[in-house]
Amino acid sequence: MDIKNAQEQVDAWIKSHGVRYFNELTNMAQLTEEVGEVARIIARRYGEQSEKESDKNKDLGEELADVLFVVLCLANQTGIDLQASFDKKLDLKTKRDHDRHHNNPKLK
Repeated sequence: MDIKNAQEQVDAWIKSHGVRYFNELTNMAQLTEEVGEVARIIARRYGEQSEKESDKNKDLGEELADVLFVVLCLANQTGIDLQASFDKKLDLKTKRDHDRHHNNPKLK
């Protein structure tokens, strides 16, 4: 699935299952909350914090999908073609960082 298709699927879901998009500020708050849930899993599962018993069944993929869903909502409601923006960003990073990471002694 490409990003444009994902944006269309989210829009269709909102129109058929939701009443409307939450406003941009509410979605930004939701995005922050979802990223926090991802951070909690990463910190406890892969970091130095111990994982609480109640967190052991949390699905990282599901939480990342929640982040993606809200990002797609924000893109839709602000008129952003996220596929075009992503392609442009990847091209820029490719040109800018082509040798940068290979020449970074910290990564060797």
